[in-house]
Amino acid sequence: MLNRVVKMAALAAGGVLLAKQYQKRKETGQKSGLSYVEESLEVNAPVHAVYEQWAQFEQFPTFMASVHEVRQLDDGRLHWRASVAGKDKEWDAEITDQLRDQCIAWRSTSGPRNGGVVTFDKISENCTRVVLRMDYEPEGPMETIGDALGVVRMEARANLQRFKEMLEKRGNEPGGWGGANPQRDALKH
Repeated sequence: MLNRVVKMAALAAGGVLLAKQYQKRKETGQKSGLSYVEESLEVNAPVHAVYEQWAQFEQFPTFMASVHEVRQLDDGRLHWRASVAGKDKEWDAEITDQLRDQCIAWRSTSGPRNGGVVTFDKISENCTRVVLRMDYEPEGPMETIGDALGVVRMEARANLQRFKEMLEKRGNEPGGWGGANPQRDALKH
């Protein structure tokens, strides 16, 4: 009996969260089905080093828990393989804007609808604020419930934290902060 009451309470709470999410979208004029996440943190590293590490797209699986692979197809296109709400998904994305040491923006061109921008703001010589803004469209009931519960926001926050830890640790190692990437160095949007 207690188990049944707990299940009913969980369902009711989920319903309340979904209703709040729907109302929030309605009030902000957000397109139906599209969700938005914004997370930021400060990394104790120079802006150039932070930007260069983020621009190593194929290394995303080292700090993004649900990402299995990112393959750079050319200077402006990526292929992603990741788990979304427990399901493996693949999609292609195009880089829509890339300004050295400032920002990288993208949008999906196939598969799950998503897009966003990550910006890099110099706070001091050895401190950079990273701001991730992303919109995406949950597919199906599990992703919708996860979205209402803030799962994507929590994952984005955790990914940024792992990125920060990886980069700060690497900065203290010999040859830290990575190196130049000739392929990306040619991009000057």
